[in-house]
Amino acid sequence: MIFELITLLHFLFVTGFTIRILVRNNLTPTTRLTWFLVILILPYIGAVIYWMFGEADVGFHADSKRQKILTQLEENHPEVLGNKKYLEEHIEQQYCSAFAYASSVNGFQLTAGNSARLMRDAKDTTSNMIADFDAATDHIHILYYIWLEDETGISIANALMRAAQRGVKCRVMADGLGSRKFIASSTWKKMQACGVDVAVALPLKNPIRTLIFSRIDLRNHRKITIIDGKITYCGSNNCADPEFRVKAKYAPWVDIMLRFEGPIVAQNQLLFASDWLVRNPSTDLNDFVYSLEAKPHGFYAQVFADGPTERRDATPQLFTLLFAQAQEKLIISTPYFVPDYSVVNGLCAAAHRGVKVVMIFPQRNDSFVVSATSKSYYRQLLESGVIIYEFKDGLLHAKTMTIDGSITLIGSTNLDLRSFDLNYENNILLRDDELTVEVQHRQQDYIEHSHKILLDDVLKWSLPRRIWYNIVAMLGPVL
Repeated sequence: MIFELITLLHFLFVTGFTIRILVRNNLTPTTRLTWFLVILILPYIGAVIYWMFGEADVGFHADSKRQKILTQLEENHPEVLGNKKYLEEHIEQQYCSAFAYASSVNGFQLTAGNSARLMRDAKDTTSNMIADFDAATDHIHILYYIWLEDETGISIANALMRAAQRGVKCRVMADGLGSRKFIASSTWKKMQACGVDVAVALPLKNPIRTLIFSRIDLRNHRKITIIDGKITYCGSNNCADPEFRVKAKYAPWVDIMLRFEGPIVAQNQLLFASDWLVRNPSTDLNDFVYSLEAKPHGFYAQVFADGPTERRDATPQLFTLLFAQAQEKLIISTPYFVPDYSVVNGLCAAAHRGVKVVMIFPQRNDSFVVSATSKSYYRQLLESGVIIYEFKDGLLHAKTMTIDGSITLIGSTNLDLRSFDLNYENNILLRDDELTVEVQHRQQDYIEHSHKILLDDVLKWSLPRRIWYNIVAMLGPVL
C-alpha cells in the first residue's frame, strides 16, 4: 500500500512538472526537451533546479510596473525617442531593417548629431569618468552590475561623494547579486552619509520570496554612466579594476568603453530613469534632465535595451538580422558564447554567402560550462567558413560587433542565453564609418593577441573531449 502511494505521488509529481513544461508557450522545442530529460532523469533534483531557474519571469507586478514607468517617461518626453525619418533618409537600405527592428523593441528611434571617443583602456575610462564627475554641475547617474571595493570602485565612489558634497545630485544603482559585497560595504554606507542617493537593482533581501515568485539569477547587467545629461559611457566595463580580484586567475579583464555626447545621452538617461523609478517610485518623472543638443557633423545612433520584461527573443532576433545584413565583413568579440541555434545558423549563413565572419573569444573563460559549450560549436562554425580566434592575454570581456566598416553595436550584451532571456542589458547601435573603423582597429588588436583556431586541430580533438563538450552544450537551454 505504501509502495503504491509513493508510486502514485511520484507519478503525479513528474506529471505536474511535465504539464507545466508543455503548457508554456515561450519555450523552444530544444529547451522543452532538455527540461523533460532533466525532470525524468533526476526528478526531484531536477524539480528544484526548474523551480529555481526554469522560468524567466520577474512577476506580473514587476513587469507591469516597469512597462508603466517606461510608457510614462516616453509620453512625457517623446522627443527623446528619436526620429523615424532619420532611418528613412540617412541609413543605407541594406541596413534599415536592423535599425527598424531595434526600434520596435523599446521605441528608441535614431538620433542625429552624436559623437563618441573610444577609451584606450580601463585606466583611461576611469580617469575620464572621474574628470567628468569632478566637472559635473547638475547630476551624475550610475548603474552597474558589478561594483567592487577595489581601487577603481573606491575612486569612483570618492568622486561621487565629492560631487554630492558640492551640490550635484548623485543617483547610484548596483545589482543586488553582482554587487552584493559592495552594497554591504562601509563605502556604500559612506556614500549615503555624504548625500549620494543609492538603490539596489533586483535586491536579494528575501531570497525565498524571489525563488517562489521569480528567479534569483534574473539580474540587471547594465553598465550606464550619465553626467549632466550631456555625457554617457557605454560598453563592457563594470566598476572594477581590470585585475578583477574576485577572479584574479583569469585577469586582466579586457574591456571596451565609448564616451558619447549628443542626443543619444538622453535615451540612456531615459533608460536609467526607468530602472531608477522601479526602485524609487516617489521620484518625480521630471527630475531627469534630457539634453538633445546635437554635435556638428555627428553620427546616427540609438539605444537598444532588452530584459525579461521586454519582448522575448528580441536580442537574438536583432543579432541574426544584423548578421543577415552584413555584406563584406562581420567581426564579433564576446566573452560568453552560449547561443541559440538561430544565432549559430545566422553566423554560418553569413559565412556561406561570402561574408568574412570573425569571432573572438577568450582562451581561458571564468566559466568552464560556457567554455565547453562554446567549443561544441567550433566545428560547425569553422566548416561554414567562420574564422575563430581565442584571446590569450586575459579574459576578453569586450562585447563588440562591427559590420562592413559602417555599423557598430556596443554595450553589455553577451552572445549567450543569459543576455538573451534573463538579464537587463543596454547597448548602442550606430552608423558611422570613422568610429566603426576605430572599433575594428581595437578588434584587430584583440586578434593580434589571439591564437587562431584551425579546423584541422578541432578535428583532432579526442572522442572523450568532444563528448564532454556536447554533453555540457545539451544543458545550454537551461543554463
